[in-house]
Amino acid sequence: MSMVDLSGHRPWWPRTLRSRIFLILLAGLAIAYGLSFSVLYLERYMSAKAVMLGTLESDVATSIAVLDRLPADERANFVDWLSRGNYNFELGDGLPGVPDTSVRGGEIASKIEDAVGHRFPITMESIPGPVMRLQAHLNLSDGSPLTIDVTPKGIMPIAAWLPYVFVVQMLLIVLCTWFAVRQAIRPLAEFAAAADALDPNKKGPALSDRGPSEVAHTAKAFNAMRDRIAHYLEERVQILAAISHDLQTPITRMRLRADIADDSPEKTKLLQDLGEIERLVQDGIAYARSAHGNGEKSARIDLASFIESISYDYQDTGKSVEILGLIQGTATTKPHALRRILTNFIDNALKFAGAAEIAVERRETGQITITVLDRGPGIPQEQIEAAMQPFFRLEQSRNRNTGGAGLGLAIAQQLAQTLGGSVRLYNREGGGLAAEVVIS
Repeated sequence: MSMVDLSGHRPWWPRTLRSRIFLILLAGLAIAYGLSFSVLYLERYMSAKAVMLGTLESDVATSIAVLDRLPADERANFVDWLSRGNYNFELGDGLPGVPDTSVRGGEIASKIEDAVGHRFPITMESIPGPVMRLQAHLNLSDGSPLTIDVTPKGIMPIAAWLPYVFVVQMLLIVLCTWFAVRQAIRPLAEFAAAADALDPNKKGPALSDRGPSEVAHTAKAFNAMRDRIAHYLEERVQILAAISHDLQTPITRMRLRADIADDSPEKTKLLQDLGEIERLVQDGIAYARSAHGNGEKSARIDLASFIESISYDYQDTGKSVEILGLIQGTATTKPHALRRILTNFIDNALKFAGAAEIAVERRETGQITITVLDRGPGIPQEQIEAAMQPFFRLEQSRNRNTGGAGLGLAIAQQLAQTLGGSVRLYNREGGGLAAEVVIS
């Protein structure tokens, strides 16, 4: 079975680029360091073995020659003196063993045979035990048995401080790998954060172009892209404002001509069409102004009085607009912009539900949420985000007889941004729509 899940991700492979680069670099450096350490260890082992075999060949040749020439009764006095750390001489047949067939035993036997010049036949045996122990048996010229007891030593012992050095080196590798990954990933994280926060309607700080040349070039390209997007949006709004403004003059002339014309059904229809066009033009101008900010200064308002005044204005015209709960406290905001947002929400609620309710909540963070609620048909969930876009109309989902240019919610969103707040739409449980604005 493949070790890849449906998303194409391998369970054993990290998901983040930071972890992947860190793992690759750390594994590569650790393997390279391990190979270097293994090569040095092997070289040290081979050097120690070569020294041991070389010493064994030269010393054994001399020692056997000395023992062969000594009288039999004097050899015992020289055995200990001729012995070395990894081998010693014994007069006699030695210990019983088994035939040795190991490669190392063969190398040692070959060196001993080379040392004695093949004058003495040698039998190599392995002595059972916890460590490797070999015995070479031969007979001297007078027939006396001689045993060479060899205990091959491994590589030279490692210094006690060497493991600590190894640990420090591995920690240094981990630290350097982490620092390298951090330097490589940090610009990507900054780009991702800048892309998430990208809002052409808000003038935010430019992305820093400090760092390597590649990072600086990418940051400059990102800043230039953001400026171009903002310029395109501003140009679009300016075109809309210019067209809307220029249309007011011919619309006024047409209305004057229609007013002086004789009464007829065509005159009534024409005036209705001119009124609709005029409302579209006014919405376009309002959207353009909201996109550029209306220059209104912030002021402190009493929330209760502010919300009540809006509600009473609608009630005076016979509209059903109620306030839910008790409203207390003050807020620092742009009153005209906030009023425009709330009246937009209330107008939509009255248009599609016939009644509206206003609720105010002060959050622990200090933000104030003002929500306009209705019990109308609501908005399909998949169209809620699109409903905030300019020129998007919801007649098909709510009422095909309603008018408008689809700019009301877009204007409310633009004005909310000038307040440092945000706008959100969501469907209520049990039916209806909730439109909220959050201000600081």
